[in-house]
Amino acid sequence: MAQIFTSLSLFGIPLILTLTLTLIHANSEGDALYTLKRSLTDPDNILQSWDPTLVSPCTWFHVTCNQDNRVTRVDLGNSNLSGQLVPELGKLEHLQYLELYKNNIQGTIPPELGNLKSLVSLDLYNNNMSGTIPPSLGKLKNLVFLRLNDNLLTGPIPRELIAISSLKVVDVSTNNLCGTIPTSGPFEHIPLNNFENNPRLEGPELLGLVSYDTNCS
Repeated sequence: MAQIFTSLSLFGIPLILTLTLTLIHANSEGDALYTLKRSLTDPDNILQSWDPTLVSPCTWFHVTCNQDNRVTRVDLGNSNLSGQLVPELGKLEHLQYLELYKNNIQGTIPPELGNLKSLVSLDLYNNNMSGTIPPSLGKLKNLVFLRLNDNLLTGPIPRELIAISSLKVVDVSTNNLCGTIPTSGPFEHIPLNNFENNPRLEGPELLGLVSYDTNCS
């Protein structure tokens, strides 16, 4: 009988460890999202369910998780939010969709978003975001959609984005970007109107003839 109990106990150890690790990940991701909540003004109480005392953020509205209780989507588009993004978002390593479009979010794009190795869609369009597009976004090797249009972004289009072979949609129109428009890699097939309304942005770059960051000084 003791031997059977010992066997059952040993058999249960991996399960306990798995559950413990799942809870740790869920808590750290919940902490990251709660930090975002505290950085935002939410007059319509969209984030009311984001309760840090719960074990996992997977029960929160506008948050989607996979079968391992890891956050894969944050859907807060058109939610009348203002405030700033936080670097802690970079801890959501299984996040695939970050949808924050059509709000009134200010401040810069955190470079830590470049740590979101699973990210497929980054939608920050129609906000009031300023600063530059972080070159670290070039590390997002699964990114398909990058929509940053209708903000107040400055600086050149990072050439690190050229290395993202999965990239299908890029829209940075209606900002204050400078330099030239990339023409290689995924940018070969991006329509020019996705770059329009940037007064200091030159036409498609002529490789070797014009510096990519021309007009940026």
